Amino acid sequence: MTAPGTKPLAGMKVIELGVLIAGPFAARILAEFGAEVIKVESPDGGDPLRKWRLLYEGTSLWWFVQARNKKSLTLNLKNPDGLEVLRRLLGGADVLIENFRPGVLDKLGLTEAVLREINPSLVIVRLSGFGQTGPMAQQPGFGAIGESMGGLRHITGFPDRAPVKVGISIGDSIAALWGVIGALMALRHRDATGGRRAGQGQTVDVALYEAVFAMMESMLPEFDVFGFIRGRTGNIMPGITPSNTHASRDGRHIIVGGNGDAIFRRLMTAIGRPDLAADPALADNAGRDARRDELYALIDAWVGGRDGEEVLRVLGEADVPVSPVYSIEDIVADPQYLARAMFESARLPDGREFKMPAVMPRLSATPGGTEWIGPALGAHTTEILESLGYNAEDVALLRAEGAV
Repeated sequence: MTAPGTKPLAGMKVIELGVLIAGPFAARILAEFGAEVIKVESPDGGDPLRKWRLLYEGTSLWWFVQARNKKSLTLNLKNPDGLEVLRRLLGGADVLIENFRPGVLDKLGLTEAVLREINPSLVIVRLSGFGQTGPMAQQPGFGAIGESMGGLRHITGFPDRAPVKVGISIGDSIAALWGVIGALMALRHRDATGGRRAGQGQTVDVALYEAVFAMMESMLPEFDVFGFIRGRTGNIMPGITPSNTHASRDGRHIIVGGNGDAIFRRLMTAIGRPDLAADPALADNAGRDARRDELYALIDAWVGGRDGEEVLRVLGEADVPVSPVYSIEDIVADPQYLARAMFESARLPDGREFKMPAVMPRLSATPGGTEWIGPALGAHTTEILESLGYNAEDVALLRAEGAV
């Protein structure tokens, strides 16, 4: 494990007012790189993610990863004293991350104007379905809605079937990454305009649908200039040929990417078609795409006539990008993953050891890392209250009145 003081965000204080995925994932990244992330949760059960997907002794295994390195503080924000605790926290914070529906904080009396009074240098990261403005701002929106409205679902799947989703909440995760990027840029601006206590804070407004839309490559200019509406094309990439999924004789699904000009020539040579490697009509993507059905049928037949290991060996030796489609069972046994130490070991509350993904990205001098897994609800409440100046009697009173 990495000592907290060596991480690049050591000394940064982040307050997380978020549940489920987008906000908590953004805060998780900051926590992994040394920020003190205080996750504010309702005393009544906390973040619903604690109970999502597969549970171990009543707690989600996802929770232990998503909340690693965070401190859990329970606050009843409908209680004036609980709200006062939050105000004190915000006064000394660098970043606030929240993914409530727009207007929720306003109802608590924490409008942007009030937040600026509390802490003019605060960077506020707001993640929501549709952003803080516009006719849809008040509507609820999850990752699935962002993926649909952002254009991703329309192009995912096969043309003769309904659109499909990626197997994870990719819209939330993309929004979280944009939120982190925005936070770090806003902190850079704050530091350039006076620093932690005198610098200019600002708001980072991330809408889930816009976060997804920003990843849609050339869809907009292609439509605007040519009227072209990109649709579902299954596993191929029109205009970028060949790149597809093929089935081997022993039933393995294998991705073959031969769309670079030189790579295509190596691929054709490796599968016994040097004539196509030398064909000037196939020298670039435009020519290959015009004959993609022919090329895919050829590669399908070659892969389908061999076991997966032979396909991987022959194409690997030819320096052609190739990979089997991995399940998690394949991933945990893969030599490349193991060589890159992409799994961390930690212990569950009962002492059982378990694996979780290592921290990304890799920094050579100040890497991130896991200090502890997602904590029990309210595990750090007393510690945080005492750091704010509350004594033991104060803490007991706050507990008695249901403020924490």
